[in-house]
Amino acid sequence: MPAVDPRPERSVSARAPRAGLLLVGVLLLGANLRAGITAVGPVLPQIEHEVGLSASQASLLVSLPLVAFAVISPFAPRLAEAFRLERVLGLALVVLAAGIVVRSVPGPGLIWVGTGLLGAAIAVLNVLIPSLIKRDWPHRIGPMTGVYQAVTALTAALASGVVVPIADVAPSGWRFALGIWAAVAIIGVAVFLPWILGVASRVGSGTAAPRAAAPGPAAPDATGPGSPTPGSGADDDAAPAVPPAVTASVARSRARLPLGSALAWQVTVYMGLQSTVYYTMVTWLPTIQISAGATPVQAGWYHFAFQACGLVGTLFAAFMIPRLREQSGLGTVFAASAVIGLLGLLFVPSLSLLWALFIGFCTGGAIVLAMALFGLRTTDYHRAAALSSMAQSVGYLFAALGPVVIGLLKDASGSWTAPLLVMVGVAVAQGVFIALAGRRRTLGA
Repeated sequence: MPAVDPRPERSVSARAPRAGLLLVGVLLLGANLRAGITAVGPVLPQIEHEVGLSASQASLLVSLPLVAFAVISPFAPRLAEAFRLERVLGLALVVLAAGIVVRSVPGPGLIWVGTGLLGAAIAVLNVLIPSLIKRDWPHRIGPMTGVYQAVTALTAALASGVVVPIADVAPSGWRFALGIWAAVAIIGVAVFLPWILGVASRVGSGTAAPRAAAPGPAAPDATGPGSPTPGSGADDDAAPAVPPAVTASVARSRARLPLGSALAWQVTVYMGLQSTVYYTMVTWLPTIQISAGATPVQAGWYHFAFQACGLVGTLFAAFMIPRLREQSGLGTVFAASAVIGLLGLLFVPSLSLLWALFIGFCTGGAIVLAMALFGLRTTDYHRAAALSSMAQSVGYLFAALGPVVIGLLKDASGSWTAPLLVMVGVAVAQGVFIALAGRRRTLGA
C-alpha cells in the first residue's frame, strides 16, 4: 500500500489555531481603534488648563489623528503588499503603543508627537482591517465588521467613562488616565508577534495568488455550507501557479485608488460625513453637556452612555446588513437619529443625556456601515483595500476639520447654537450620500 503523505494533515491542523489567533487579533485591533482618542474628550478641560490651550487648539488633539489618517491611509495598501498584511497590522500596534505613551509623557511638544504617532498607527489599522475581513471572511463581511466594531465601541465607551475618575485619583492626572490604554495595544502586539517575526504564514483561502472574486456584488449573506472559512484552505490546492512578476503587477493595479469612480466618491464622502459627526461629538459633547449644567464626572459618564449606545447601533447594523440587498434605508435611519439628537441638544439641552443616546446610535451604526461598504462595493480584498484607503484618506481629511471648525465657531459666537446647526447640516448630508452609496453596485460593474 502506498505511503500516505502526512504533510497536508499537518498543514490543515496548523491552520486552525492560527485562524483562531487571527480572529482574536481582529478583535484586539478593534479594541485599539478608538479608545486612545475617545478618552481625550472628557479630560479636555484638564488638558486645556494644564497645557494652556484655547478651545480650538485643544480640538487639535482629536483632529490631528484625523489628519494623520488622511496622510497615511493612501500608503497602507502598498505597505501590506510589500510586507504582508498581518505583519503591517502588528507593527502598527507597536507604533500605537509608543504614541500613547509619548503623548502622556511631560515635555515640550511630546503631546503633539505622541498624538501624531497614534493617528498614523490607527490610520493603517483603519484601512487594512476591512481588507483582512474581505480576504479571510468574504461571505461574512457584515457580521465580522459588526463584531470588531462592537469591540471598538465597547472599549471606546469604557475609555470615556473611566478616564475622569482615574485622572482624579492618579498623581499624574490625565496623563496616566490616557497612558494606560497603551496596555491594550501591547496585548495586540503579543497576538501578532508570530506574524511580525515572520514565523506564521498567512491564514485564509487563496494564498497562492491574489485572485478576484466572482464578478458581481459581494453579498454579505452569501455564506453556505460549502463556503470556505478562514484557515480551511478550501481552494489553496486548486489555485493555479502565477508567476511572481504577474502577481505583483496584478496586486499593484488593484491597489490603485479608484479616483475616477462616482461610486467610490459616494462612499468616500459618506465616510467623511459620518466621521465628522462622530469625532466632533467625541471632542465637544462633554463640554456641551457641562455648559448645560452637568458636572465633569457626569459628563464623562454621559460620554460613556454615548459610546455605549454606539454599541447598540453597531450590533443593529451588523444584524441588518446581511439581511438587506441595499443599505440606503438603513443608513438613512442612522442619519435621522443624529439629526434628532443634534436638534435636541440645540433646543432642549437639559435632556443632553437622551440626545447623546440618539447621536451615539447613529455613530455606532454608521461606522459599521461605512466599513462594510469597502467590502460590499468591491470584488476582492485588493480593491477593498484601495477603496478603504481612498475613503479614509479623503474622508478623514474632511472629518479633521469638524472639531476645529466647531471650536472656532464656539470661540467666535460664544454659544453652541451655530456649531450645532452646522452639525445638523452635516448629518442631513450624511443621509443623502448613504442613499447613493447604499445602492447595490460594485466598482467597475
